[in-house]
Amino acid sequence: MIPESRSSEQTKKSHDEANSSGAVNHSEDESGNENQQKNVRRRKRPHKGSENVQRKSARAGCSRVGRARGGRGKRRHVENVTLFEVLTMGRSAMRAVIDDWIQAYVTDRDSSLLDLISFFIQCCGCKGVVTAEMCQSKEDSDVMSKMVEELDEVASMQYKKFLAFPWILTVTWPMDTDSVEYPLTQSGPYGRWFHSEFCDFVSVLVAQCQHSVVFDSYLMHTLISLLTELSNSYIRAFRHTCTLAAVKLLSALVGVALSLSVGIENSQKLCKVQKTKTTRQKVTPQLERIQKKIAELQGKRAEIESMMDIVFKGVFLKRYRDVLPEIRSICVEELGLWMKLYSSEFLNDTYLKYMGWMMYDKIPDVRLKCVLGLQRLFEDPLLLPKLDLFTSRFKERLISMTLDKDNEVSLQTMKLLLLISRTCDDVLSPDDYKQLLQFVYSSQRPLAAAAGELLYSRLLSSGAHTSDSQDDINEEEAHKLQTSARLKSLLQFHQESELHKHVVYLVDSLWDCGGALLKDWAALTSILLQEPSSHGPGLTLAEQALLAEILVASVRQASEGPALAGRSGAKKAMNAREKKLQTDDCTKLTQHLLTVLPKLLNKFSSSADVVASLLRIPQFFIPECPEAENTQAVSSLVAELGAVLDFHSGPAVVEAAARTYLSLCGGETSCGSVARDARDSLVQTWVDKLTVLLEDSLQGDCFSADEEKTGDILSTLRKLRAFHSCHDLSRWSLFQLLSPLLSAGGAPPEVLLEVLQCLCFFLIWSLNGSSGTLTSREKAVAQRLQLRLFCERSHHSLSHSDHSVRHQAFLGVCDVLVAHSYQTHVWDPTSFGPLLHTPSPKLQRALSTFVCMHVFVGPDCDSQSRVSEGSEVERLEDLHRRRNLLAAFCKLIVHGVLEMSTAAEVFMYYTKYYNDFGDIIKETMYRARQTDKIESSRTLVLCLQQLFVRLKKQQESGGRAEAGVQTFTSIKELARRFALTFGDTVKFRECVVMMHRTGIEFVFQEFSQTPETPTPALLSYLTILSEFSSKLLKPDKKTVFMYLQKHTAELFINLRDECWQPLVYYRASLLTAAEGEDAVSGVSSDRKPPPPNRSPFSKQKLEGSKSPCLFSPVDSKVSKGHRSKFSPSHQEKTTDLDPFSIPLEPAARSLHPEGFVLSSSNEAEDDTVEIEL
Repeated sequence: MIPESRSSEQTKKSHDEANSSGAVNHSEDESGNENQQKNVRRRKRPHKGSENVQRKSARAGCSRVGRARGGRGKRRHVENVTLFEVLTMGRSAMRAVIDDWIQAYVTDRDSSLLDLISFFIQCCGCKGVVTAEMCQSKEDSDVMSKMVEELDEVASMQYKKFLAFPWILTVTWPMDTDSVEYPLTQSGPYGRWFHSEFCDFVSVLVAQCQHSVVFDSYLMHTLISLLTELSNSYIRAFRHTCTLAAVKLLSALVGVALSLSVGIENSQKLCKVQKTKTTRQKVTPQLERIQKKIAELQGKRAEIESMMDIVFKGVFLKRYRDVLPEIRSICVEELGLWMKLYSSEFLNDTYLKYMGWMMYDKIPDVRLKCVLGLQRLFEDPLLLPKLDLFTSRFKERLISMTLDKDNEVSLQTMKLLLLISRTCDDVLSPDDYKQLLQFVYSSQRPLAAAAGELLYSRLLSSGAHTSDSQDDINEEEAHKLQTSARLKSLLQFHQESELHKHVVYLVDSLWDCGGALLKDWAALTSILLQEPSSHGPGLTLAEQALLAEILVASVRQASEGPALAGRSGAKKAMNAREKKLQTDDCTKLTQHLLTVLPKLLNKFSSSADVVASLLRIPQFFIPECPEAENTQAVSSLVAELGAVLDFHSGPAVVEAAARTYLSLCGGETSCGSVARDARDSLVQTWVDKLTVLLEDSLQGDCFSADEEKTGDILSTLRKLRAFHSCHDLSRWSLFQLLSPLLSAGGAPPEVLLEVLQCLCFFLIWSLNGSSGTLTSREKAVAQRLQLRLFCERSHHSLSHSDHSVRHQAFLGVCDVLVAHSYQTHVWDPTSFGPLLHTPSPKLQRALSTFVCMHVFVGPDCDSQSRVSEGSEVERLEDLHRRRNLLAAFCKLIVHGVLEMSTAAEVFMYYTKYYNDFGDIIKETMYRARQTDKIESSRTLVLCLQQLFVRLKKQQESGGRAEAGVQTFTSIKELARRFALTFGDTVKFRECVVMMHRTGIEFVFQEFSQTPETPTPALLSYLTILSEFSSKLLKPDKKTVFMYLQKHTAELFINLRDECWQPLVYYRASLLTAAEGEDAVSGVSSDRKPPPPNRSPFSKQKLEGSKSPCLFSPVDSKVSKGHRSKFSPSHQEKTTDLDPFSIPLEPAARSLHPEGFVLSSSNEAEDDTVEIEL
């Protein structure tokens, strides 16, 4: 509802006329609409006109407005402004206009008050008329009968009459305005600005009147009556706007009551001092004046409190449960403000219960306002005694709100409980703390940080008790003991929670509040290096491993920031201060841990878990740090790394060591040179050891080694594989060393798995460095021979008995072929590059078959039905492996390694496995269409044709359903999903026409009609092809129809026969838009046929459409005298048993026999766009 304002002049009448009336008209003729202004801060020239009464002090008022508006009062003629217009002028002009209004109110309060009433009506967005009718008393028998709110449908107007004593106000507005936005609900900055200015107006009005007319028993009573009546309206604009005005009015009255309370308190102090001076004398006139003033102020405060009580009972009690969430939110927010400001009156259980009840509201914003209001109350220690009963009553609800579905509500609730824990020690029980502290592992970082602050405060208290008990030690030792106590408490909490095994989330939750503790790396490392005999029993092995993880997590947090997988809400961008702090922290940790880390590795060298965690620390060092140039420290570190690798061969340790060497070897520095020499020495040692072991184990084409040698070979291969994934080890010629293992028989699956990975990494590194290593054709030929040999050996491994070997062989050959394809596209033609290599047809078929057998399993082996066979974790891991296999195969298609037609075997499972692989298949279709849209469309057609032929063969053989055969309904649904991928019909015009052409040829090619075979065997495929008819442009539909007529020209077709119904359905889909008629608007596979007693013609006539016609204009030119009344039948949902049977149209229709002979001798119309078919 958009407000319109125009002031209608009204002559001044005497107050003794009992039934005089005045009107304020808000028409659409003269005035503009301030609410439609986009730039609301712009100073607006006021409208012409005057207020309802010509004020005697207009000159003074105008001068004030002129001063407020930048000196415009110096003009000869200054225009008056209405109260609604002053909202656009700012707070200073608002004060000046309200002062003028107060002066006018003192002169003529009825007319001025009518101006104020019209202001609130305008703020509701009403375009109507306000009429005031005077009445003498509220007890008039006719008054209540006039209080109506009704509609006049004839005049399209709405009326509302209500009592704002001494007036009966009538508001008239159009009926449809309730569906239009009103100022408070307008989107964008204007809505927020109007809300702020409107609230300021109410506050300024009460503030300017508090020393004068607010106590005249007329202004406030009328205003409260007005807002109370309008807040009870069923019109949303009135109810919302006036409820906001009423609660803001009560808030302003609270401010007046507070100022009166301050005056009473000061006067009482002055009275007490005066009584002390005159204890032996009689009461002086000054003391009497003070006591009289106190009584007067108390009377005024009682009157203000009475007004507040009327507003609360008349507005709040009715609107805090309003159906509109915005109104409930306003009421709750203001209630919290009243309790905070005027606690002597509002902060008791009578009012607190409403706050507690609204915490169960279904709208998150209402619950949020409750929590924010309670936060303000619990922040004041003086108010806590009045909140004991409320806390005990609603504590369970507050704890449960930490699980709120709205993230902001749960966060603010956690902050509220943190306040309660700090101010009220005995409110939260140990069980409550146990439940709340688990939120440190929450996926929302703000909530986890708030829970971390609660946890840290508990740890601080435990550490404080420990430090207080130690008075006879120095400060450094006391700090160490306190840190140790806090860390032990943290370790105990993590071990007892048993909720999460990743310490990084716990460290991230504590980082904002406990960063000083977690970044005390000197204390952390000293505790780890501390021997048990120093101070007490020390830490257990489990606690040491956990503390090492905390150390690594704190190092990662200081280096990379709070970005963690699975946790949202973290700050994405850092400012300059945060970046500098991060750099300083990285410098400190590099300086300290570079020298201490070798000692830690030496102490925990026997524990694989601890070593695997500690080996990640050098990955966060800063090479530019001066301490990083200490070659002695780096030499000591790499020496310990070598000792660890000699002792351990587990995957976690060797992979962490490989990445650590990668970070240390980077850069052309002296320390990098030391690390590279150490790495090369290690690799050479492993290669020499593996060469000796393989010479003893490989006897011809057979692998023969005992268990000990096999273990040594496996550990060495695991180290080489881990380092080869990060480092280029091509100069050690591992391909010649390891490739014989793939052809040797008897090799364990674990060994073959490592060999396949090593050879894959070798070829990828070789292809990646082709520009620098291939300096002659002989080297390029040798590289291609290695690639061909790897593909052959991997092809052989695809049929291995162990599934992990099969999967690795498949992934390895896919990765190598994709890398080779990429290098052939980016290499420099001026230098030698990798030679072309195309995988053999046998390998291509093997890869496609592997995907169908290991990714797209049968329906009884579907991932959704195998939950009972294993746990949910195993099911997800299996799904992850299958998705990796499918993604690797799709990369071959996208990069052009395999023919695009190979993708048909993948596309046919798009709908059947949409939940598991739909995103991968859809992305493959998108990338293939970017490469060649025509060929990708042919692939879709090939996919549908293959599925249809398989289904046809199965039905002809009469055998049971096979795993790779889909039902006719599922094939038709797959075609519909394929059609949805063609968004832009103009862009894919040629593709869609090609699909129809190919489909028609697929059905009618090499078909000769005989009495034994009256219809083509694949005719039902036209029903599937019709799913793409909606993607044809209108000219193309005519062209495709003519192409269909060519193939059916020499056939005798009886459209009444059931066997020809697919052709009827397909022709109807082509004629839908070709004639500009909705000929087959009811023909859809998703709709049931019409009842027999009702023809589709009658339905379309009711809908106002033209009569449907099956034949095109070219048909009507040939046989105008034999125009058929036939309309294609609706297709019922086909069953899986007989998907080709299309039901007949109900027999109630009259058919002309000659109308069934289709002719192709017609010519296309002139406006047809020809496409070569």
